[in-house]
Amino acid sequence: MDVSLTMWATTVLALLVLIAVDFLIGRKPHDVSIKEAGIWTTVWIVLAVLFGLVLLFMGETKASGEFFAGFITEKSLSVDNLFVFVLIMAKFAVPSHLQQRVLLVGVLIALVLRAIFIAAGAAIIASFSWVFYIFGAFLIYTAWKLIKEASSDEPDEEYEENRLLKSVEKRFGVADRYHGTKLFIRNNGKRVLTPLMVVMLAIGTTDVLFALDSIPAIFGLTQDPYIVFTANAFALMGLRQLYFLIGGLLRKLVHLSYGLSVILGFIGVKLVLHALHESGVPVPEISIPLSLSVICGVLVVTTITSLIASRRQTAAEEREKESTDV
Repeated sequence: MDVSLTMWATTVLALLVLIAVDFLIGRKPHDVSIKEAGIWTTVWIVLAVLFGLVLLFMGETKASGEFFAGFITEKSLSVDNLFVFVLIMAKFAVPSHLQQRVLLVGVLIALVLRAIFIAAGAAIIASFSWVFYIFGAFLIYTAWKLIKEASSDEPDEEYEENRLLKSVEKRFGVADRYHGTKLFIRNNGKRVLTPLMVVMLAIGTTDVLFALDSIPAIFGLTQDPYIVFTANAFALMGLRQLYFLIGGLLRKLVHLSYGLSVILGFIGVKLVLHALHESGVPVPEISIPLSLSVICGVLVVTTITSLIASRRQTAAEEREKESTDV
């Protein structure tokens, strides 16, 4: 897709306006209700769908299909991020009325860092086509790793601060309690971070680790930097509301990791086939319509089987409790 500098500038400006509106509406710290989260989750999804349809009406059929495939993939991978966000919120004991502010700023940090990743990825791909082999192999390895972790009887339930975060805390110091929405305070004449600033950095920098598989995954669906960026932007900007909407349902998505592993493995194979095709090897390539069908199908099946498994688990626990009471 041929994207002019004007179109890039217009897109970024439009996103900044949407972010500003989102920030103004949620500027006052408060507990986010299910209704509010549901409305804004719907708004962001509708905006993403409208964007994809605009591309379609512009005659960019291929770009539209790539955007929808990329958006759905990034959205599904971002749901997995929410598990870690829950652990971060618990570790830092973030007050419920401040959580929406933490997520808004944390997601903005993640969006900026992902934009840098996308620019770097696009430059590497443009210069070295063999990088598709590396991306494909990495995604297949990540898929295997996800299955291994999902099958483990002792899943990791502890969030561990990364080195960057520890170094920042050591350099600036951290206050011993929250001070409303303040990010810095004066403590004995020294400027120190508040726990709110630390947890924002934790959310933003932790997302970069997830970008290590999500960015190669979307480059497996499209090599257009504009589509990669917009799909990531729409997926991330609705993440805050999604956190509050399905926070209580996360534990019920017991098969999500299996579904994501299938998706990442599938895209990994797609990347390897594309790399072979670019090298002159006569192998079939996986089309975007097929990719979109596989991604949607896996997510639907995963959701259904997760809910069935959760319902059976709940029923079994209730029976066990009744037998114990008797």
